[in-house]
Amino acid sequence: MSQITNLSPIATKPRYDVLDGLRGVAALLVVCYHLFECFDFSPFHFGYLAVDFFFILSGFVIGYAYDNRWPAMSLGTFVRRRLIRLHPMVVFGAVLGAVVFLACGSERWDHSTTAFDWVMVAMLLSMFLIPSLPGSTTDVRGNTEIFSLNGPSWSLFFEYIGNVVYAVFLRRLSKCALAVNTFLLGLVLIGVSIHFETTALGWSFSDYGFWGGLIHMLFPYSLGLYMARCFRPMRVRHSFLWGTVLLTAVAIMPSFGWTGIEGADLVFELLCIIVVFPFIVWMGASEQYLSPETHLACRSLGNLSYPLYLCHYPFMYAFYRFIGFDGNLVPFSRFGEVWPYALMLLVGVIVLGFMAYKFYDEPIRRHLSKQ
Repeated sequence: MSQITNLSPIATKPRYDVLDGLRGVAALLVVCYHLFECFDFSPFHFGYLAVDFFFILSGFVIGYAYDNRWPAMSLGTFVRRRLIRLHPMVVFGAVLGAVVFLACGSERWDHSTTAFDWVMVAMLLSMFLIPSLPGSTTDVRGNTEIFSLNGPSWSLFFEYIGNVVYAVFLRRLSKCALAVNTFLLGLVLIGVSIHFETTALGWSFSDYGFWGGLIHMLFPYSLGLYMARCFRPMRVRHSFLWGTVLLTAVAIMPSFGWTGIEGADLVFELLCIIVVFPFIVWMGASEQYLSPETHLACRSLGNLSYPLYLCHYPFMYAFYRFIGFDGNLVPFSRFGEVWPYALMLLVGVIVLGFMAYKFYDEPIRRHLSKQ
């Protein structure tokens, strides 16, 4: 009983509704990015950067929610809270990924098939966020993804690591020490990104992908934690609108290859992670008094965001298979033939996301929290 009493102040902290809404916008941009990922041209070229926005947002929210609660909270309590918040949808996404993969004939990227037994093993590993190594039998699609039944789970794998690093180490740092740690991580991220010519690391463990993914997560996550320590609201109005505009502008920015400047895309990626996304988070956290309409939109998008992120990709695999994408990019002109199916897919995964939240995620988390 005393444990429940100690935890209750955490649950009653005010929510940043605008940040909830922007998380939903970022999830929608990820879906749009994946929808066009199979074509040789994408109007959402930098949509994958929304994951970095998630990492910064997670660090900020974790710092805000937990930094001053540790005297009344144990490590086990923190871990249980994070598992209750995150893991039901991880399990849902793994099972959904297995069902869709089996429905599509268990077909790998090279058009061979995977045995049912190994699909079940891959599903169990995904349910517990145990990654598959490139070339292993549990890499059931043969695309070197660490979670080949539901690719986006890779970011949850690293976010779990970030939560552990926070609980064991980062929360104990002073503001100055956290600033130094974040700065050094930023230098490492820049170096690693220059080496690999991208920041999009972690979805595969090939070519030192684990270490690349770890730094990919740790810098923005630590930056978000530091921002939570330093946060002072700015004067801002319509922050949800402006945040949505900025996130969308980043996602639809075309590649800078036309400039002829080597590494221009990488410079843009780093600029977004280090400057643009922290600004959006800071701006979104500053506005607390919203119109009823904006408040409703933000809450709805916030509820949708996480289920949508972990529900949509199994159906993207099916869509890729339907249009003949096997690793070789499909001409964008083909989109004119398949856009009705793409639109139905987009609407369908949004509806599924809301249903997963309402009838699965929310009830299970409420039940587990009462235990």
